Amino acid sequence: MKTVSLAQLPVGLDSEKKQTFWQPVRIAGAAILVVLLLFGFVGPLIVSADPLYQDYGAVLVAPGDVTHWLGTDHFGRSMLARLVHGAQLSFVMAFVTALSAAIPGIALGIVAASRGGWTERGLVALSDIVLALPGLLLVLLLMAFAPGKFGPLYLGLALYLWVEFFRVARIETARVLQLPCCEATRLLGFGNIYILKRIILPALAGPMMTLFAFAMGSAIIAVSTLSAIHVGLRPPTPELGAMIVELMPYYSEAPLQVLMPAVVIFLLVLSLQLLAGRKS
Repeated sequence: MKTVSLAQLPVGLDSEKKQTFWQPVRIAGAAILVVLLLFGFVGPLIVSADPLYQDYGAVLVAPGDVTHWLGTDHFGRSMLARLVHGAQLSFVMAFVTALSAAIPGIALGIVAASRGGWTERGLVALSDIVLALPGLLLVLLLMAFAPGKFGPLYLGLALYLWVEFFRVARIETARVLQLPCCEATRLLGFGNIYILKRIILPALAGPMMTLFAFAMGSAIIAVSTLSAIHVGLRPPTPELGAMIVELMPYYSEAPLQVLMPAVVIFLLVLSLQLLAGRKS
C-alpha cells in the first residue's frame, strides 16, 4: 500500500480549486462597501446632528444648504444624519442576521453529511418545511408578536436564511468526505476534529463567504421591503426603507430626498453582490 506523508495532506482548499479571490469585480465591491462603512460608522463621529431632531423652520430644505448639506425631510430632520445612521443600522442588522443564519446552517449541514441516516433525513425534512413557507410570511408571523421591534424581524429572517447555508454545507461536506485525502488522513490516525479543521472548514470557506454576502443583501432588501409596507421598523427610527416611504408623498417637492436612501440601499446591496460574484 502506498504511504502518505503528513506533507501530502491538504491544509486548505483543494489545490485544483484554488483561485484568486480578489478579482476586479470583488475589489470594486469591497471598495464600495468600505466607503459605505466609513460613511455609516465614522459619519456619526463627524456629523453631530441628531437624526431625530425636528426643525419646523427648515422643512424640505434642498441639498447644498450651508447648515444641512443634504437637506432636510418633511419634519426638518437632517437627511445627512438620518442617512448616516440608516446605513449603519442596515449593515448591522444584515450582518447579525446573516451570522445568526450561517452558524446553525453550517453546523447542521456538516452534522447531516457526517452522520447520514436518520439524522440527515430529519434535518433535510426540517429544511424542506422551512422552504415551504414564504420567507416574508415567516417574518410576518413573528412580527405579529412585537410589531416594529428588531428582535422578531431579525429572528424571522435568520430562521429562513439558515436553510441555504445548511443545503450548501451538507452537499459540499459530503463531497469533501469522499475525497481520497480524507481516507488517507484517517489511515494516518487523525480524528474527525482534525479533518473538520484542516479539510472540511477550509473547503467550505469560499462557498460560505459567497452565501454570507448574498444573505446580507437579502436581509437589507427584506428589512426595507417590510418597512415599505409598514410592518418593519417604525418611524422615527432612521431606517432606509422607512425613510423612502415617509418621504414619498413629497416626491414632487423634494425628489432628491426620496432618492438618497434608495441610492444607499442600492449601493449596499450592489457592493455585497459584487463581493459574492463568481470567481473568474
